Parts: sequence; structure tokens; C-alpha cells
Amino acid sequence: MRALVWDGTAARVIDRDPPSITAGMAVVEVRCAGICNTDLEITKGYMGFRGTLGHEFVGEVVDGPAAWRGRRVVGEINFACGLCSTCARGLGRHCPARTVMGIVGADGALAERVAVPVANLHAVDDRVDDEEAVFTEPLAAAFAILEQVRVAPGTSALVFGDGKLGLLIAQVLHQAGARVLAVGKHEEKLALLRAQGIATELFRPVDPGAGAAPPQGAWAGEPAELVVEATGTAEGFTRAVRATRPRGTLVLKSTVAGLSSVHLADLVVHEITVVGSRCGLFDPALRALEGRTVDVRSLVSARLPLERAEEALRAAAAPGALKVLVTR
Repeated sequence: MRALVWDGTAARVIDRDPPSITAGMAVVEVRCAGICNTDLEITKGYMGFRGTLGHEFVGEVVDGPAAWRGRRVVGEINFACGLCSTCARGLGRHCPARTVMGIVGADGALAERVAVPVANLHAVDDRVDDEEAVFTEPLAAAFAILEQVRVAPGTSALVFGDGKLGLLIAQVLHQAGARVLAVGKHEEKLALLRAQGIATELFRPVDPGAGAAPPQGAWAGEPAELVVEATGTAEGFTRAVRATRPRGTLVLKSTVAGLSSVHLADLVVHEITVVGSRCGLFDPALRALEGRTVDVRSLVSARLPLERAEEALRAAAAPGALKVLVTR
């Protein structure tokens, strides 16, 4: 089968053996896969991964339990052991023995076929087409914030970053009743949120006066109760800390290969709660897609076949790119 494989130096579409079936697993023929910022960070050294890239997909089960064959599915990306104390607490996403599709120790979905634990599969309703279903994993990551943080109606929320995940997070928080201000660098992306009644602002560094450089991470606006850092950059943390109200909550969504400088004094003095946030449950995301409460279709910027997946990866890395899809 064909697959987009990262070998530590380059990502190339090559021929690989198709996945074989093992107990508790299913083989899914991929209909559509998405490229996200984590895939791009892997090509910069994140997690030291080698293998087939990709973890956002929708496809059809072609091998595995009879009850699943022929069904259109999406799949959770963390392959947990199911036996440890962490799994027993319902936190398979944090299983210490887990592998992660296309990220840690398991081949990904930018391929003709991918192997997925049956326990990770979710059937897709006919009301949700492939180009919508492929957003299930990142949309679940946006909903994860509501699992971790209480968002009361009227909560002031700043979302830094107008990439794919930032745009989804702004919509989820808006639907939860928060007063959202989305801050980004691309007017055309922010316009997608304004069309849904979400306030936006182009990021402009603080002007410190003639002849002086703006302080790193400066933010000129009002601080908020809830701040989400989703810029995908190492330097975004400093800005987000300064934008968080005393005794507020800062949610970190960026996974980057680079290192951040952390000044803990600001967190201590302002008594800021920092929440790391990664994967989320699929059910809320699938319900949102079925009910059309979150817009994902406007986030697709390009579609390329698997044979051109190398080109798709470059397109996804271009400034201002939104979701690039790889189709069969």
C-alpha cells in the first residue's frame, strides 16, 4: 500500500506492507485524512517519531470483527493497554504503555490503510460527510477544555491562535456561553469566526515607544478569566501568561518541538492555574458535527490525493494555511 512515511530526514510517499490484523484490532481503509500542526512538528523532531504520519481520518473497516466490517468510522489515536491503573480510571489517553497513532510507536493514517484498536472506533452518522468527519479528532481536542475547566455563561475567554485548532476552540467556547475574543494574525481566518458572532482581533504587539523593542509576548488588550494558548509556537506561552487575569486559568494546547522559557514568578504572583490540554472524548465532537453546531467545512483550504501527500504536507506548512486534506 502507499503511505506518507517520515524517516527522520524527509517525508515521502512510499510502498509499505499493509497492516495485518491482530486480536482486538481492525483495519480501516482510509477515505480522507487531515494534516495538523502536530504532523508538521514531527518533521521538526517532535517525539522522535519514525513511520507513517497522520492521526485525523475517516474510513471504512475492511478487516476485523464482523460487527464492524463495512462501517464508516473515525478512531481515537491513543492505543492504551486497558489493564493498568490509569486505564482503570478511564484515562487510557494517558496510559503509560500507550502508543499513539502517527506520533508515538504506531503507524498513522496518511496511508491507504491503518490499524486501529476496535475499542477506539466510533461509527459516523450518515448526516456527517467525510470532509466533516475527518475533523472529529481535533474537534474532540477542543471539547477537552470543557472536560477540564468549568466554563460558566459569560466567562471572559481569550483564544490565542487562528490556526485550525484555535478556530475550533473559539467556536466550542462560544457555544458553551463564554464571551470569546479570538486573537490571530490572519484577517481572512478571523472573518470565519466573526460570521458566527465571535469577536476577533488582529494581534498587534505593544508599542513601547520610538526606538525600543516591544517586550517579548506583549499583549495590549484586557486580561481574561480563561486564556487558551493555541498558536503552535514556543513563544506563545509568555504572551498567554500576561493575558491571564489574576486567579484565572491558562489552558495550553500547543505541542511544539521547541522549548519555552517559563518565568514561574508570574504564575505564582498572579495565582494562575495552568492546565495542559491534549486529546478529548469523541462523543461530544460527533454530536456537534451531527447537529451542525460547529462549522468545519470552511476550515478546509486544500484537497490532494495520497499520491501527492508530500505536496500536501508542504501546503499545510505554508503561512496562513488551514486544513489540508489527503483523499484516496
